[in-house]
Amino acid sequence: MNEASDFASLVPAQAFSRRGFLKTSLGAGFALAVQPVTAQTAIKTPDDGLLAGEVMIPVADGEMPAYRAQPLKGDKLPTVLVVQEIFGVHEHIKDVCRRLAQLGYLAIAPELYARQGDPAKFGSIPELMSQLVTKVPDTQVLSDLDASEAWAAKNGGDPARLAITGFCWGGRIVWLYAAHNTKLKAGVAWYGRLLGTPNELTPRHPLDIAGKLYAPVLGLYGGQDQGIPLDTVAKMRDALQATDNAASRSSRIVVYDDAPHAFHADYRPSYRKEPAEAGWKALQSWLQANGV
Repeated sequence: MNEASDFASLVPAQAFSRRGFLKTSLGAGFALAVQPVTAQTAIKTPDDGLLAGEVMIPVADGEMPAYRAQPLKGDKLPTVLVVQEIFGVHEHIKDVCRRLAQLGYLAIAPELYARQGDPAKFGSIPELMSQLVTKVPDTQVLSDLDASEAWAAKNGGDPARLAITGFCWGGRIVWLYAAHNTKLKAGVAWYGRLLGTPNELTPRHPLDIAGKLYAPVLGLYGGQDQGIPLDTVAKMRDALQATDNAASRSSRIVVYDDAPHAFHADYRPSYRKEPAEAGWKALQSWLQANGV
């Protein structure tokens, strides 16, 4: 359930023109595939002092729903793109946006499955993966993140202070986006898969682009993650250093020895308070150290 070279240009409009959007608004709650939610540990960040809620992002073939949170006051805000887990933009991802907004960021989480379907309606992880997640092309995702960044720049964000963070499926995307957008200043990838079998929709993986980053990435991984072998984490760490690319060599990987996959997901049994809090502090330090 875990989850390039240079994607140098946006995907042409005709690439998506016949698909249309199957998901045209964000839902409430959590995906069926993660029920029941562990309510006693789920964090609820208030939106006091924030402008928070759903927005629509113009893209080549229509409009894509997204969740945005930012301080009520202020302009030219540092911007963080927030990339969903396999479960889409649900309450936890929205809460992450509010947490970042309370720190002074404009945080925006686009629903990156909007053309393929609604992840909230799938009752199991295997069903969700086979019928939706594996049908989403990387080129589409990177283009939609570019569109989200452009929207943010017109709505209070500072394009010169741009970062990205993502979880699980989104953690992999963070690495790819760091090799895609030349304006990016920093990335934080939470337990994103690093290696996989290439195919038409996912032609490259983080290990393939480790030496081609435009911005340094902080990778946060669990030592007990059953889906991301530690040897692949070690390979990624070595690949980042085996290059003269400054952003790649400045990247860092932290492994929390006793943490499983999805240790930051406070609404799931996988949540581990200490590494989650340590990772969140590391995220803040990383963004600040890289000018975001």
